[in-house]
Amino acid sequence: MAQISLESIKQIDKYRNTIHEKVHATYTVFEQNGAKYVQLDTYGRIDRENPEKISQSFQLDKSSAKFLISILQKAFEI
Repeated sequence: MAQISLESIKQIDKYRNTIHEKVHATYTVFEQNGAKYVQLDTYGRIDRENPEKISQSFQLDKSSAKFLISILQKAFEI
């Protein structure tokens, strides 16, 4: 599981991008120590040995959520 470090995140240019296959995902909203978090979990492809096992998880708190919203608004000109 990972939380994004806003102090070190930066945009980079990649020259070989690919569209990833769609996979099952879930999210959870929870509070801990007075702070609210959203956790996104993605699961493996259906043909994987254990498709119900979480592949990746990441957590957003309020500041990282605002940062992500800002990136998305700029990228999609919303």
